[in-house]
Amino acid sequence: MNSQRIPHTALEASQLVYGCAGLGGKWDGSPLAAETAGDALRVIRAALDCGFTFFDHADIYCLGKSEEAFGAILRDQPSLRDRIVLQSKCGVRFAGDPVPGAPGRYDFSRSHIVHSVEGSLGRLKTDRLDILLLHRPDALVEPDEVAEAFDDLHASGKVRHFGVSNHSLHQVELLRKFLRQPIVVHQIEFSLLHTLLLDTGVSVNQDKPRFSRPGEGLLDYCRLHEISVQAWTPLAKGRLSGRPLEPGEEPRVARAAALVGELAREKGVSREAIVLAWILRHPARIQPVVGTMDEARIRACAGACDVSLTREEWYALFVAARGEPMA
Repeated sequence: MNSQRIPHTALEASQLVYGCAGLGGKWDGSPLAAETAGDALRVIRAALDCGFTFFDHADIYCLGKSEEAFGAILRDQPSLRDRIVLQSKCGVRFAGDPVPGAPGRYDFSRSHIVHSVEGSLGRLKTDRLDILLLHRPDALVEPDEVAEAFDDLHASGKVRHFGVSNHSLHQVELLRKFLRQPIVVHQIEFSLLHTLLLDTGVSVNQDKPRFSRPGEGLLDYCRLHEISVQAWTPLAKGRLSGRPLEPGEEPRVARAAALVGELAREKGVSREAIVLAWILRHPARIQPVVGTMDEARIRACAGACDVSLTREEWYALFVAARGEPMA
């Protein structure tokens, strides 16, 4: 698998990121099961064999058990830590945390960020995160508090680099005004069936643009400031790569799925490889975050790095998936 450097860092990481959300099994308060830990070891080995060196976590995944499962692997194979890039996220707090009756919310307070990182490090059995992302925008964010937390974590060596997830252009800009460390990563939903980051750009100055403005200018902003973009749910939950379409599914999905299948047959690769290659073809050098627990599908995804799409093929997929021709 190809690798690429994350701007403003010395980190070299695989083009595809392995998303570890499912490693912990159940999203409940039960302890990590031995069978689940075994499954995690199996799929991480498969990902490593395919060339994945970038692993994405969050403190909330399976209520911490996903980090715990990965930590068991690092505990038993400590030499692996220096061969991979390890990323986690913080800021989402579920209802009932820390007391019954507390609402679900987002929390970028200094105390929560620092506490969350310390918890992640303990579960992951490591002394550092390569990258920490703020998971979801906190409406009550005090940027100077975030800056203090980042300063503490960076100075102590607990976090090397920082980024965000699911933030708007202006939310990123606000944080950057206060931070002393660069924002090096932005992780956001992006796939053939979720193209808001592109739609606003190609609809500029149209009399009757079909698409609204969420995400307007964000990709260009990240390119301008050399912020690496990661795409979560890049496979659109399998809707283009073999999962049966649900009743009432939009016609554009069926058309896009048919074209994905046609290109996969022509190029002798998997459907997953075509869907991910479409993302990789964008000049922003977007890194898809792949979270499957299926070893065969991990291998199918890894094939994307060997697929070249022409401009015409890329636009054919874009037009089919958006359900509307270019104006």
